Amino acid sequence: MSGEQGVIKKKQKTISVIIPAFNEADSIDFVLKEIPKVVSEVIVVDNNSTDETALNASKAGATVLSENRKGYGYACLKGLDYIARSKNTPDIVVFLDGDYSDYPEELTKIVQPIVEGDVDFVIGSRVKRLREDGSMTPQQIFGNWLATSLMAIIFKAKFTDLGPFRAIKYDKLVALNMEDKTYGWTVEMQLKALKANVSYTEIPVRYKKRIGVSKVSGTVVGSIMAGVKILTWIFKYSFK
Repeated sequence: MSGEQGVIKKKQKTISVIIPAFNEADSIDFVLKEIPKVVSEVIVVDNNSTDETALNASKAGATVLSENRKGYGYACLKGLDYIARSKNTPDIVVFLDGDYSDYPEELTKIVQPIVEGDVDFVIGSRVKRLREDGSMTPQQIFGNWLATSLMAIIFKAKFTDLGPFRAIKYDKLVALNMEDKTYGWTVEMQLKALKANVSYTEIPVRYKKRIGVSKVSGTVVGSIMAGVKILTWIFKYSFK
């Protein structure tokens, strides 16, 4: 057992992981196998896949939910609804992509600032020095820079990334009243955390080329739609 895992167990923090997944049959098994054992439950939300994503996730031991309305936010909200209906809600919720671009074993590193008790929200920042060449498209890199730069100017935020690999205290997440159904989920969480004075930090994480083609950054339409949604959320909150 690593030192970080030992601290997590000692402090008895329960962790649930939510993985939105659309046609990730080739990657989901790899992701699930590398999630640390300190996690209490892994929830894979099958977002109307046409392949065997749900079957492969179930075989790997995940709790599998179905959300037929396509959208990253829809899938995340489905996972949160499931947690809310559970008898025992977790202390921490981690969001992780199902495409194997992240390193699931770094989950212990991401939750550590929360486990220690002085931080509410942690984002895995895909810093250049730890990023595999080609793992992020030019439009992703530019979009992240633009969004975080605007948040720095408007809200004095210290974010450097909109990375999907993130952890947050469950009670703080519920209080944010998340609502975005599609591409704006990550930036909505960050903006609402700023408005609510939720304490946050970033942890540098490794990032590699995903398995398969991205449904968002891998298409022109997806990239444009994601960019529009992200900017809409930022400017919406700038007037609040």
